[in-house]
Amino acid sequence: MIAALKLLLVPAAAAVGSIFCVAPKKASPDLKEPFRGRNFAHRGLYAEDQSIPENSLAAFAAAAEKGYGVELDVHMTADEQVVVFHDDSLLRLCGEDVAIEDLTWEELSRYRLAGTEERIPLLTEAFAVMGGLPVVLELKRRHDRQGPRLCEKTLELIREYNGPVCVQSFDPTLVRWFRKHAPDLLRGQLSGQTSHLKADVPPPVAYLLSHCLTNFLSRPNFISYRIGKKPLSVKLSEKMGAMKVAWTSHNESTENKSDTVIFEHYLPRIRFK
Repeated sequence: MIAALKLLLVPAAAAVGSIFCVAPKKASPDLKEPFRGRNFAHRGLYAEDQSIPENSLAAFAAAAEKGYGVELDVHMTADEQVVVFHDDSLLRLCGEDVAIEDLTWEELSRYRLAGTEERIPLLTEAFAVMGGLPVVLELKRRHDRQGPRLCEKTLELIREYNGPVCVQSFDPTLVRWFRKHAPDLLRGQLSGQTSHLKADVPPPVAYLLSHCLTNFLSRPNFISYRIGKKPLSVKLSEKMGAMKVAWTSHNESTENKSDTVIFEHYLPRIRFK
């Protein structure tokens, strides 16, 4: 009898542990309202051929002109300026393999994006162009030591913006920072399939992130998941109240199973719910 009970307790304990790990923090309707049922232009409304470069002021202006909110990415420079740029290195868009965190703002401002006249913008400049429209902001870092300071500087700028901003990151420690220091902001865990994530992190870490098993650190309000198959643990988190954010959409069918959509290279309606 005792042996049988022990056998039953093992899967029960595993189930409880899984629920604890993936549980989100359900956001209030007011906190979700600026983002729920809305399409966000991925890195601004940029051109597929980069003639209007991603994460540029021109891309943000094009999105704002049509009434879209935007998703954008931030890094911090060597002199602690928060700038909008996706990659760790300038190689892909600026032609030089140098890390953005190793340059000062003055040095960085000399580069141009994808052969255009557009330069890498400050976050304050992107906010000014957006004019109060909602922003989904992804935090990125290359050095561990920069994490808390990047969060602090970014939060200062968010507080000065006259519109709604939510934060997200693949790094659960950055999301956790906002859980502790800015619980009034909508926060999300970025994720995707293990096969996609292990290109950037070791396979065990990719598995944990893909299955949202780090949610106990940050209790995200939403899961921003790469479009494709979701594991049961992610679906469980959504059942427990996490908003469903989808990236990166290339057609309007994504709206059917999502609370929020991050899109590129087509023009959906602004709101779908």
